[in-house]
Amino acid sequence: MRELLTDWRVLIALICGISFLVYLSSDRGRYSSGTFHGYSCTKDCSGHKAGYAWAERKGITDPDDCGGKSQSFIKGCRAYAEELF
Repeated sequence: MRELLTDWRVLIALICGISFLVYLSSDRGRYSSGTFHGYSCTKDCSGHKAGYAWAERKGITDPDDCGGKSQSFIKGCRAYAEELF
């Protein structure tokens, strides 16, 4: 019985560790409330996320290649390009 209890503790610790790693690799690990990759944003950072996704799809590597009408979109694009350095 004691060995079974120890095995359950190891299993729970392993599950917690894996869950934490998944969290860090998700979007939640990349931004916290009010920031996205170091840039401040409001609400849900959707403009920043859109710019980041666009830059990723287009293969943007130079932050100066980011443009548009939305400052949040541009900041998201720049965040992606800056990550590559």
